[in-house]
Amino acid sequence: MIRINDLCKNYGTFQAVKSINFELNDGEVVGFLGANGAGKSTTLKVMTGYLTATSGDVFVNDLSIKEHTHKIQEQIGYLPELNPLYAEMRVYDLLEFTGQIRNITGKAFTTALSRVVEQCGLKGVIHRLISECSKGYKQRIGLACAMIHDPKILILDEPVTGLDPNQIVEIRNLIKDLGTEKLVLMSSHILQEIQATVNRIIIIHKGEIVADGTNEEL
Repeated sequence: MIRINDLCKNYGTFQAVKSINFELNDGEVVGFLGANGAGKSTTLKVMTGYLTATSGDVFVNDLSIKEHTHKIQEQIGYLPELNPLYAEMRVYDLLEFTGQIRNITGKAFTTALSRVVEQCGLKGVIHRLISECSKGYKQRIGLACAMIHDPKILILDEPVTGLDPNQIVEIRNLIKDLGTEKLVLMSSHILQEIQATVNRIIIIHKGEIVADGTNEEL
């Protein structure tokens, strides 16, 4: 479970996020919807410990992000909007490197690798250079890196941006499947994409939460 308490984030005099509050429960697939510049990415970066809040707090399973950043990051898989891949590496090597960062080695890595390759459909590209993979596969690779430690929470920032229609459907179906066993929060500025993927929508506008409910309710 994630609880956001009066979260604010300022960049100098600009207030990007303005005292927002919401809760996310286990087993939900939630869309975080807003126009570009609404505060989506800033909120997600604070939630995952990559930015420090100006005020307020984020609690993940009752742990404060301010006091337990690393413990919370162990529980979260995070795919930023700019997918952080090393194009010169092979897919297998990147997943092995990511596993080592998470202290997943030996038999544990072999098991984790088999799981994410199956979940993300990477069998055909596992020994390919990342630079040779399509944008759709690169998103899948980024997801696999975010999932190598089998987190119970997935936070995805604009996961389908720049994909073609077929790739969007592939990633959408993957997110739906992951939502059967994890808490998933995905951001987007595209209403149709959010509606097709999630079962709850939180709308942010100019740094403030303006709506929160199911597709039908909104």
